[in-house]
Amino acid sequence: MPFLSLLSAVFVITFEQLVQWHYGPAGIAGLLLLTVGVKARNATCSSIGGALLAIMVAGPALH
Repeated sequence: MPFLSLLSAVFVITFEQLVQWHYGPAGIAGLLLLTVGVKARNATCSSIGGALLAIMVAGPALH
């Protein structure tokens, strides 16, 4: 069980660093809002975070 927790933590930290490197602070804010919204069961917060991430991902394709 501790190995699974460690593996999960490494994956989450790696994913956060990848998002921050690729999308900057706005990507981290979107990921944070999405995570907090899901954990708190707040649909507004998770929707804002998901929309922000979607805009960040789709941005280059729209130009």
